[in-house]
Amino acid sequence: MLKKYLSLVLVVLLVHTITAAPIFAKSKAEKETRFAEKVKVNILKLGVGEAALVKIKLRDKTKLEGYISEAGEDSFVVTDAKTGVATTVAYPQVQTAKGNNLSTGAKIAIGVGIAVAVLVIIAVSIGRAAPFGN
Repeated sequence: MLKKYLSLVLVVLLVHTITAAPIFAKSKAEKETRFAEKVKVNILKLGVGEAALVKIKLRDKTKLEGYISEAGEDSFVVTDAKTGVATTVAYPQVQTAKGNNLSTGAKIAIGVGIAVAVLVIIAVSIGRAAPFGN
């Protein structure tokens, strides 16, 4: 009985060591560089203009709110909609970024959803108005 349990434990350990994914430790600089690249991709995805609203928190705890008026390779510009003050921000300075711009696909999906809802309401109201049996 002991041999069965011991062999079962050995098989489980062997399978675990074979299937375990190696974890590589990354330096803090590599993590920050990767995060800055993610921020850059997301900012460029939002686009520029008054519809590209963002809330940014920088590493020095400064908070910015406004729209992206310019986006480049190394930095982007956040313009406060109320005061018109433009602030240039380098991508590595960003701690958190939240955007409020809908993509074209999201806008199309919302439009289709509204159209379907209207058609369902019309179909239900016509179905109730029609008399049963002639």
